[in-house]
Amino acid sequence: QVQLVESGGGLVQAGGSLRLSCVASGILFSDYTLGWYRQAPGKQRELVGTISSEAMTDYSDSVKGRFTISRDNARKTAFLQMSSLQPEDTAVYSCNAVRKRFGLERNYWGQGTQVTVST
Repeated sequence: QVQLVESGGGLVQAGGSLRLSCVASGILFSDYTLGWYRQAPGKQRELVGTISSEAMTDYSDSVKGRFTISRDNARKTAFLQMSSLQPEDTAVYSCNAVRKRFGLERNYWGQGTQVTVST
């Protein structure tokens, strides 16, 4: 059974930092591209950033320079380090693991963790 479990969310003041974790089980973690997404109330889910199996990262313009994604394959964990948080960063943050191989895509989601940034 595949599981992705996020943790580390909470309430933080504007300008503060948080680090989210996403622990995977049931998959060959090192083969997967990990993505962090967020969804604010009343808005569509948006991609925050990704880290490939080769640890190449990519970020949305809205978080570039403030957020950092990393991974620890031995611990089957992906991280989202968030700094200089602003109220507009308030959302449910979810991790995603995807692998495309031989024409077959495997795609898994975590349940999400709430991040609330106060003024």
